[in-house]
Amino acid sequence: MLVVKPFVFNLFSENTFVIWDESSKESAVIDPGCSNQDEENKLESYVTENGLNVKFLINTHCHIDHILGCAFIKGKFNAKFYIPEKDLFLLESAGLQASAFNISIGNMPKPDYFLSESTRLMLGRSQISFLYTPGHTPGEYCVYFPAEAFCITGDVLFKNSIGRTDLWGGDYDTLLDSIHAKLFSLPDNVVIYPGHGESSKIGLEKSENPFLKELSKR
Repeated sequence: MLVVKPFVFNLFSENTFVIWDESSKESAVIDPGCSNQDEENKLESYVTENGLNVKFLINTHCHIDHILGCAFIKGKFNAKFYIPEKDLFLLESAGLQASAFNISIGNMPKPDYFLSESTRLMLGRSQISFLYTPGHTPGEYCVYFPAEAFCITGDVLFKNSIGRTDLWGGDYDTLLDSIHAKLFSLPDNVVIYPGHGESSKIGLEKSENPFLKELSKR
């Protein structure tokens, strides 16, 4: 069985997730937004207290609020680092992104692998798959756990909202197409854990999300 542990980090109130398998203790850190020593300590303490083996560091996309803790996670746990290839320019321009918000950030680690829809990772016996969902950024992927019926949706789909498209690499029509083609094709009972705010379900977003009601009728 997988455990989903969210942390709310940094001035953007970004959701960082630690996903771990209770049997094997294998874990993945998704979108680490820890931005100071206190936040780093909270995440490290959780990993240590639960005896977790951090196998994977995964970024759904590479906007600044989702990558602030990448160097810490990579350096502390030496996890295999996965990002979308089309978001590499965002990772490499982390300093420029940070300066736009008057925050500082150190050097980013280089990714070990690029994500694709053929990428398959395992936590214990649980499979992680990836859905290519550009629009908020050119390369964003949602992280789907089919057997457990939940999906980390990054900044693509939120409870009663959708991702911004006025930032680096955003495109509104592409975002809507991604939600319709990839996320709305998932079962209605799939729980979504977005990059900001509360969790929801695919079925609820089809029927209640004011930005997307028409999409569900297509």
